Amino acid sequence: MAAPPKKAFPLRLDPALYAAIERAAAADFRSVNAEIEVLLREALDRRGVKVGVTEAPRRGRPPVKEGSGYE
Repeated sequence: MAAPPKKAFPLRLDPALYAAIERAAAADFRSVNAEIEVLLREALDRRGVKVGVTEAPRRGRPPVKEGSGYE
C-alpha cells in the first residue's frame, strides 16, 4: 500500500528567516523543505506533541513471489 502524498501548501516567510533556514539546511545537508519539517517536529516535541512518521514506500524492486518462476 502506498503512503499518502505529502501535503503541499504555500508558505510565506520573512526573507531573513528563510535565509537562516537555508543556511541551517545546508549545514545539515538537507533541503529547505526537509529542514522546515525537522524544525517543526522538534518544536512540537518540545511542546509534548508526538507526531508519528508516515512510512515511506519501499524503494527498489518488489520481492519475488514464491511460485512465480523467478526464484
